[in-house]
Amino acid sequence: MVEKVIIMGAAGRDFHNFNIYFRGNPRYRVVCFTATQIPDIEGRVYPPELAGDMYPEGIPIFADMELARLIREFAVDLVVFSYSDITHNEVMHKASLVTAAGADFMIAGATYTMLPTARPVVAVCAVRTGCGKSQVSREIARVLQADGRRVVIVRHPMPYGDLRAQAVQRFAEHADLDRHRCTIEEREEYEPILDMGVVVYAGVDYGRILAQAEAEADVLVWDGGNNDTPFYKPTLHVTVFDPHRAGHELLYHPGETNMRMCDVAVINKVDSARPDQVEAVRANIRACNPRARIVLARSPLSVDRPELIRGRRVLVVEDGPTLTHGGMPHGAGFLAARQCGAAELVDPRPWLAGSLGETFAAYPGVGPVLPAMGYGPGQIRDLEETIAAVPCDAVVSGTPIDISRVLRIGKPVARVRYAHADHDGPALGSVLLELLAGKA
Repeated sequence: MVEKVIIMGAAGRDFHNFNIYFRGNPRYRVVCFTATQIPDIEGRVYPPELAGDMYPEGIPIFADMELARLIREFAVDLVVFSYSDITHNEVMHKASLVTAAGADFMIAGATYTMLPTARPVVAVCAVRTGCGKSQVSREIARVLQADGRRVVIVRHPMPYGDLRAQAVQRFAEHADLDRHRCTIEEREEYEPILDMGVVVYAGVDYGRILAQAEAEADVLVWDGGNNDTPFYKPTLHVTVFDPHRAGHELLYHPGETNMRMCDVAVINKVDSARPDQVEAVRANIRACNPRARIVLARSPLSVDRPELIRGRRVLVVEDGPTLTHGGMPHGAGFLAARQCGAAELVDPRPWLAGSLGETFAAYPGVGPVLPAMGYGPGQIRDLEETIAAVPCDAVVSGTPIDISRVLRIGKPVARVRYAHADHDGPALGSVLLELLAGKA
């Protein structure tokens, strides 16, 4: 008998799992996807051009909150959990809901949907959103370039627009960001890589992406999203940890999986975390994955116009996902504003426009900062209106991009950047090259 399947996701891992295992598989019939974490993702369709011949009308996408009804309505046999950065406790609540409604609950094995590659792959993952894996990915790309290798970065999917047009995306220059109509969230990931002169691939169909990326690279760097596991089988698996959230490496799915699988464990932000937090993370790594090489790292901040902050009332704009499903109260912009002597960090809550009010209601732990939510034109307008309304002298931008390229900001902007820096002990670059040589 054909099993009816629902895939739970957030417009990324769910599509990949479908493409790799369920597409064209006569044993299963995927009746729908459910979606969460990403605003306005539900109500769309995974198009037939990507879904294959078994799905001439495509596959509908519903809101995650409708899951129990959908299981009963479609007489579903199996629900496949396929998204990231969620507590183990909440995963089991989802499992209980599914099994109570009469379906089986499944999480695919981490290695099961990793595509084999013809090129070496360095996968950079994390135990939580906001650990700092992006600067680690950039540092690894820099080291590999300095070693004379052609590097291409393949980014975890962020397909929030036309899925047909986004099946395979290649970014080589800033104009490509406009051509692909990238959201703020996408630009935050791609723009700093392009500034290094490195090509980035992303999209929906990672088999097709792999074929193109391998043709122009000696080595691929997998730049993971949230705390998800790699889509490609890594030659070297690097996982980034945040000691400010010590213990979370044991509490979140699939971050703990990354900890248990990794070859290199990078404990980041040791310059701003307490020593006991760093040691707690180190102890958890040693207990769960004693073979992993541990590297300590810092995330030093730089501010291009500190005079705009010192003694002024400022509005801090931060990377959105770090504050939302990453669960952090603030990010680099907040720290930079404090370090540069801001007179006041103006809380934006009284002036929130449109959808931003919903964001703060959904994530009450956000501090006196503004997450740069920009998944679509409506959210970008809400950001512009909020920034315009907040009474402040300057804006401190803690996002990885030049937000003035996508937002109209009628106020002075101080831009905060952060990068990888080695701390005491072995340098990330030397460990990387040593281990790659051992696997050659």
